[in-house]
This record gives sequence, structure tokens and C-alpha cells, in this order.
Amino acid sequence: MKQMAELNGKQRRKLKSLAHHLKPVVYIGKNGITDGLMAAVEQALDDHELIKIKFIDFKDAKRAFLEKIAAETGGEILNLIGNIAIVFRQSRDEAKRKIEL
Repeated sequence: MKQMAELNGKQRRKLKSLAHHLKPVVYIGKNGITDGLMAAVEQALDDHELIKIKFIDFKDAKRAFLEKIAAETGGEILNLIGNIAIVFRQSRDEAKRKIEL
């Protein structure tokens, strides 16, 4: 998976502000990281580019889980506050991009 260019501070702040009103679209529960969860994250990133992930279980391992999700999807972890993470991946298809940096 090709990694996008590193985001600068201004871009990160803009994305965090855009994510503020969003509701979590992916929930990590008792099954942890499964193929189905990874498919859901991929689909959510393709559809929205900017998503929130909520940890219901595995709260002690959330940083490790996020690193794995980011590595496998090519997403960028923007923030982790409490049990909610913000992840961004710009659409590969320029015509489908919703967020301009």
C-alpha cells in the first residue's frame, strides 16, 4: 500500500476540526482486529476519507491496534482522545476526493 505524504501541522489541525462533528463509523469490539473489521475500515476510508473509530473493548491495546490499522490501510492516525481515534486517508481517485489539503 502506497503511503501518502506526511501531513504537516496545518493540515492535521484542519482535518481534526473537520472530524469534530463526525460520529464513529467503525467500532472495535470483543473480536478485535478481524478481516471483517479491516474491510469495514477500508470501506469507510474509501467512502469518507476521514473517519472516527471507537474502542469498545481492547482499550489497553488501542495504540497498537491503530498502528496496525494505519499500516494495513495506508491511513494516517490524526488523533486519539479517550477511546475514539481519528483516521484519514486521501482517496486514491482524485475525482472522489472530498477533502482538499
